[in-house]
Amino acid sequence: MKYAASVLAVAGLLAPATALTVDFNSPDSIKAACKTIITQLMTYYNGNQPGMTPGILPGPPPNGDYYWWEGGALWGTLVDYWHFTQDTTYNNLTEASIQFQAGPPQNCFMPANWTASLGNDDQGFWGLSALLAAETNFQNPPDNQPQWLELAQAVWNTQAAPDRHDDTCGGGLRWQIPLTNNGYDYKNSIANGIFFNTGARLARYTGNDTYAKVATDTWNWVTGVGLMTPTFDIYDGAHVEHNCTDMYKQQFSYNAAVYLQGAAFMYNYTNGSTVWKERVLGLTKRTIENFFPNGTAVEMACELPTHIQCTTDMLSFKGYLHRWMAATTKVAPIVHDTIMAVLKTSAASAATACDSSGVCGFRWTTGGYDGMTGAGQQMNALAALSSLLVDEPYVKPPLTNKTGATSKGNPAAGLDTTGVPDGPLAPITTGDKAGASILTLLMLSGLVAACAWLSSDFSESGRWNALS
Repeated sequence: MKYAASVLAVAGLLAPATALTVDFNSPDSIKAACKTIITQLMTYYNGNQPGMTPGILPGPPPNGDYYWWEGGALWGTLVDYWHFTQDTTYNNLTEASIQFQAGPPQNCFMPANWTASLGNDDQGFWGLSALLAAETNFQNPPDNQPQWLELAQAVWNTQAAPDRHDDTCGGGLRWQIPLTNNGYDYKNSIANGIFFNTGARLARYTGNDTYAKVATDTWNWVTGVGLMTPTFDIYDGAHVEHNCTDMYKQQFSYNAAVYLQGAAFMYNYTNGSTVWKERVLGLTKRTIENFFPNGTAVEMACELPTHIQCTTDMLSFKGYLHRWMAATTKVAPIVHDTIMAVLKTSAASAATACDSSGVCGFRWTTGGYDGMTGAGQQMNALAALSSLLVDEPYVKPPLTNKTGATSKGNPAAGLDTTGVPDGPLAPITTGDKAGASILTLLMLSGLVAACAWLSSDFSESGRWNALS
């Protein structure tokens, strides 16, 4: 994610306004509040209007506000909204939007229009939304369109390719995909975290151990290179020209949450193994310590006591924190009570940051609406409130091929256009690398080279300078 934004300051709260009313003991009241918030959220979306591009929020900067990836995050938020509330109002729009942005080429969320700012994390966010649709039995597309599981597999396959995992820093994904994009020399936690998270979830969904082995390899690289410390602090990233020793130690909530959710899926997939249990417990403890001071979510890297210096991207991170922590409780019940206690407190604080019309601010610790509005802020509040419904009887744990999931997969998705029957990949040995079982992954390197000439107009320094 990237956005060269100017520093945002908050001098104080606006004039008092009537706050959003929510009875947190009533699921119906929570649903009503969510509907009010999502109505305001969708005012930021114009992709369904004549002449506009389906699936994306207005952008990219400097003429718009949002990069391509945040559209993918929007639709994942709406899939969760449907899953938690059972409101189908936006389902057709969500399906059409994800499908439109899936491709070409090869339906792996690498549209040519976004090459100049295309990162592994950006592609991965769209893949996560497709995977969530598969896990929740969200309405399936027509048979002549790519299916949810297939789309997630396509993203994973392209990211598992040898040309994405080079030898610099001993492995790992780079931030950017085209080699001339600013940020191509940077390996970061979110790109590798989404890849780890996706692999863990595909392993559980399909029962294929290839995904789990690669996810474990990714975890080992992240911890080995120092992006994650033994105490479960997760740093942002480092540069390959310094062999990833110049660690940028800012911590962001979505990094913690994406690894926590992935670890929870690995815990579930391994039937509660001790090693993944310890990781889930450790990540839960440290995530709460770092990002929930006094029980309310705070984006610690940029949400300072005296002012806000968050970029547009960062203004949306608290929503993913709530969503992915809530999902963790469904596959790792050992942390359910701990997580839900803090999510309930945080959601109550989030509601105070919204006015009665459902317009929500960013800072949740002031007891009022701060006037900092945007799509990210709306997604944050929607995620915080809707996630409180995770324990409702109709909200099932993420589904798998064995527990009623209906989305069809394609293990060769993203590799060619012929397709293969849905089923497990060939077994691999312990020493095999990420893509060794499917050598045709190499063909993707031609695609990367073809678009490498395009470079980003927005350097990563814009993101870092906003934090300095």
